[in-house]
Amino acid sequence: MTAASPAADGGDTPATPPDVPPERRFEPDLRSMTRINLRPIASPMPLGFFTIAIASVMTGCLQLGLFDEEARAAVAFTVLPAFVLQLLVSVLAFGARDVIAATLMAVFAGSWLPYSLVMLSGAPDGLRVLGVFNLALLCFGALMTAVTRPKRALWFVLAASLPRWASTGLAGVTGAEWLTRTSGALGLVVALVAMYTAFALMLEDMRSEQVLPIGRSGPAHLAVEGDLAVQLRNLERQAGVRRTL
Repeated sequence: MTAASPAADGGDTPATPPDVPPERRFEPDLRSMTRINLRPIASPMPLGFFTIAIASVMTGCLQLGLFDEEARAAVAFTVLPAFVLQLLVSVLAFGARDVIAATLMAVFAGSWLPYSLVMLSGAPDGLRVLGVFNLALLCFGALMTAVTRPKRALWFVLAASLPRWASTGLAGVTGAEWLTRTSGALGLVVALVAMYTAFALMLEDMRSEQVLPIGRSGPAHLAVEGDLAVQLRNLERQAGVRRTL
């Protein structure tokens, strides 16, 4: 048995519900016709963390005095690609619906670009300006640590970066040499944490199981261990699906 067509009388105008005024246009319910397509991607996070590690090693060695002052331009050239790589990671993370990872990687990308440009240009009072910039990054990182705890991989990298941003900022503002050396040593610590995190995430992605401890909890743990229904929960309220951001 088939239902009678609203236009069975030969007209093309759909039937109007009786409770709708004649002068008001009736719009059908589109929910049954809506489809949301999800596109799986490879995780960009190992690339992002490896980039943090390599750039931190280069800047840390410069601050520790392992490179001469004349090597500033060369270090800036080696750090400049980190801006492009982490910006790419951020774009992919936004596409993967991970606003925390995307925001963090975008801000890291934005930190490498001014560093490289100031070092390359030799702008007057550039180190003091970078010092204030790093103190601003410290405020950002302090706020991010409050929301990244379920993502322990991100949280540990942030936790290692906070004292480095603080020492780099104070070194730039005060010009204290010991703070510069401290920042260089902390940069190597950040590199070690980021390198471990990147390696652990890559192993997990290749073997489809956790090999090295990462420490996910809460929603981050459910996102990896839960079924497809967990991944699609509240999808209709996410950015790109709802009408406004």
